[in-house]
Amino acid sequence: QVQLVESGGGLVQPGGSLRLSCVASGSIFSSYVMAWHRQAPGKERELVASIFRYENTNYVDSVKGRFTISRDNAKNTVYLQMNSLKPEDTAVYYCSADNYYWGKGTLVTVSS
Repeated sequence: QVQLVESGGGLVQPGGSLRLSCVASGSIFSSYVMAWHRQAPGKERELVASIFRYENTNYVDSVKGRFTISRDNAKNTVYLQMNSLKPEDTAVYYCSADNYYWGKGTLVTVSS
């Protein structure tokens, strides 16, 4: 069983930055494919970014060049650095491990 706990969400102005963190329990964190997803009000959940065991990464087109996913296997933590935030980035952001284990989410609101 893996437990994921996200943090770092909040209210930020357009153009601002936030860094989300997701801490995982368990001793085999390094073997998981970790990902960040988001769900905006009235919309389906979408995959934002993923990072594989050897740190290859993928991003949805809408965040390329603005968001960076990274992982620290020693700390069982995956991060999402979000820069140049836009109002359309407003959503609940979820962390997943192997698309099987999920956190409860952290709310990001981009508004002036």
